[in-house]
This record gives sequence, structure tokens and C-alpha cells, in this order.
Amino acid sequence: MLIEKTEELKRFYADQRLWQGISSIEVTKKGRVFVTFYGGGTREEIGNYAMVIMSNDGIHYTEPVVAAYMDNYRCFDPCLWIDPLGRLWFTWSITPEDAVYAAICDDPDADTLQWGEPFKIGHDIMMNKPIVLKNGKWLFPLAVWNHGVRTLTEEWDSKTPDKGSFVYETDDNGKTFRRLGCADVKNRHFDEHMVLELNDGRLWMLVRTYYGIGQAFSTDGGVTWSEDSDSGLGGPSSRFHICRLKSGRILLINHVNFHKRNNLTALLSEDDGKTWCAQLLLDPRSDVSYPDVKEADDGYIYITYDRERGAYKHNMDEVYACAREILVARVTEEDILAGQVCDPGSYLQRVVSKLGEYKGPKADFEAHKK
Repeated sequence: MLIEKTEELKRFYADQRLWQGISSIEVTKKGRVFVTFYGGGTREEIGNYAMVIMSNDGIHYTEPVVAAYMDNYRCFDPCLWIDPLGRLWFTWSITPEDAVYAAICDDPDADTLQWGEPFKIGHDIMMNKPIVLKNGKWLFPLAVWNHGVRTLTEEWDSKTPDKGSFVYETDDNGKTFRRLGCADVKNRHFDEHMVLELNDGRLWMLVRTYYGIGQAFSTDGGVTWSEDSDSGLGGPSSRFHICRLKSGRILLINHVNFHKRNNLTALLSEDDGKTWCAQLLLDPRSDVSYPDVKEADDGYIYITYDRERGAYKHNMDEVYACAREILVARVTEEDILAGQVCDPGSYLQRVVSKLGEYKGPKADFEAHKK
């Protein structure tokens, strides 16, 4: 399932991909940047694979250094996370098994990366980072979607009666996991939920919905969740990112004053998400989406997202008309507070992976025509 050898990884190189998207980012103590995303085939389907690229200078990025792939399966929605022990987690979802797997690299700054054996965390989808609670426990946000994992069958629906935006807890550094409770937010749409620990001790869960972003709260560490409500944060029914920065402020990446998926924006809150005191427009263009964030030790906030993925097209001309980019922005809190890039080391809209001429197997666009 985990592909590490250079020769085998060539099948996942940029000229073998028609489309790409759904990225996640991590930055090590020494400043090495890792970005993961997925592609494969002509759309989100069986045959997808997740891959990780990296950069030692934040400018030049490698071809994939590791990938998750299985014949007749779909590996998708990858995520990167550096845990409190300094280990790099590479997680991905897989279907039709309907599970979340992880592989851990103990030393992501090493000259040669060594990955442990993949292991299962739970069911069903996780595409956002875990959080570390004040009590030291780690919470992983795994969801069981109402409508299956793009391979919906009656069998799947009957064997998975418990659906919702769950949290999984580990108190032994990821050796074992325990599924806690879930929120069942009305009108949730692919969930893509995140959890934040508020200053009053409550857990705040935010969930993607058809109308924007729904919310629920837990006062017992995630075992039970309140009735859902509209968070008021809005959005075009797309992935968002929320986290607490080292300063104590809350950072939210979302679409603001949007028309569909444009105007991707960074916002700051100084009152635990009640109000938002500052914002910085990251990318005003259309079809920019699915942000992920890392606040690095160098003081910068790294934000990745995708643009014009190139999936679900009918022919190569339509594919080539798309940007098919993975991008990274690097900003400071001061930049966001100022509403513009001021720091000389900050940047916006840096392309870290862009697809060009396709040289892979013949694309089967006909397979999906009705």
C-alpha cells in the first residue's frame, strides 16, 4: 500500500497525472516542507492515489517521495501532521474498505526518509489535522458520511448504521485509538470537520454543510455533542481550516464575499471565534479551494490549497484548460492583522506543483459518460 522506491514512484510523477488536488502541508523543525495531495484517473474514483512531495528551501519541490496506492482501491483525502514527538504522520482514506490509514516517519528531517508500516486508525474519512488537547490526549476527526464514499452501495449503507462527524482519541501517542462520540450536523456535506479546544474547556466542532459551516460543542472531551447549529461562518460548501495559533489567536481560512470557490481568505479572532478582527485575501481567483495550514517554528504560517484541479473533464482539451496547481502561501500574523503582505519573507500564490503535458496511459473519459 505504501510505495517508497524511486523506480516504483515514477508512475505517480507529474507527467503521469491528469488532475490533482486536496492538499495538506507540514513543516519540520529544520524547515523542510512536505505537501500531500491526490490524483489518478480522470476523476475522484477507484484507482486514485495519494502522494507526498517535499522541499528543503520552500521553492524547489521534488516529485513524490512516497505514495499510497492499491490496485482496485481508492486512496484519497490525504493529510500530514507532525505530532508532539516530532514524527510526521501521512494519513489517507481508502475505499471500498472505508477506513483511514496512517504511516509514520520518525525523523522527517533525515537524509533518507524511513516510514513505518501502514496501520488503520478507524472508519471512514479523515482529511484534516488532529489536535492535541490541554490534557495531552490527541483527537483525530474521522467522519462516516451520510452518503457513502463515492462508491455508495446498499451493502455499504446497511453495514454502516452509525454515521456522523466522530472523534477518535489516543492517549498513548497513537498506539491505540478509541472512538468517542459524534455530531450529526444537519445538511452536512462530506463533513470535513475540524475540532478546536476553546479557552473555557469546551470542544468546538465545525462541519462543512450545504449552507456553509455547521457547529456543535462538547463539554466531556468529545464523548457527547450538543445539538447542531449554524456557525455563521458561511462558505460555498467547501473545505475550510481552523486552528489556534501559538499567540492564542484563532486562525480561520475560508472563502469571504465569495462567488462559489473564490476569495480564499485568512481571518484572525482574538475572542475565541466570536468575532474576526483581521483578514488577508490569499487568492481572489476562481476555483481555489481546500486549504490546510501549518504554523511552523520559523514563525511563518504556511497555507496550501489547490486551483482548477482538472478532474471530471470530458477530453484532454478541457483538462489542459485547467491550471491543475497546488499552491502554498507563507504569511505572518502581522501580515493578516495589516491586511496585506508586509514581511519580506512572506509570499502568496506560490505554485509548488503544476501539471503540464500528460504522458501517462490513455485516459478513459468514455467510462463515465452516461
